[in-house]
Amino acid sequence: MQHLKDLEDLIRTIPDYPRPGIMFRDITTLLADPKGLKKAIKSMAKPFEDEKVDAVVGIEARGFILGGAIADRLECGFIPIRKKGKLPWKTIGQEYTLEYGVDVIEIHEDAIEKGWRVLIVDDLIATGGTAEAAVKLVRRSGGTIVGATFIVDLPDLGGMKRLGALDIQSHALVAFGGH
Repeated sequence: MQHLKDLEDLIRTIPDYPRPGIMFRDITTLLADPKGLKKAIKSMAKPFEDEKVDAVVGIEARGFILGGAIADRLECGFIPIRKKGKLPWKTIGQEYTLEYGVDVIEIHEDAIEKGWRVLIVDDLIATGGTAEAAVKLVRRSGGTIVGATFIVDLPDLGGMKRLGALDIQSHALVAFGGH
């Protein structure tokens, strides 16, 4: 599909960032392009247009940019998932593993009503650890996941398969091999 190839061309690759051997996929160049950003938002939302979605959760930080726009397009609310200690109200948290340790993401404990249908949004999925933690937070909050949508998938790292094992319908606009 040529239109998704156009999006891929708008994503900058930065070699050896944040450390040697990593090919960092930088979407800020896509975000700066008005046509590219509009196409990305529309394409991320499209698989879920016929679903009843009560809220979009966006994972800090680029998931906020994308998630707010997708929530507007799907005519639903937006809920931020943030790193520990960043939300001002009572929260629930979920640990997830990084290659160098453990981190925690949080959501307000009253952000999701029982039975709400929720879409998870982030810019990129790699190993799927953060996305899996978001799934667990939404489910603990009483929500049902309708799916997850990303701009970039790094399939060699297995994140989409990890979400599939949790029965999550996942969608990514482009995929890059390697790390």
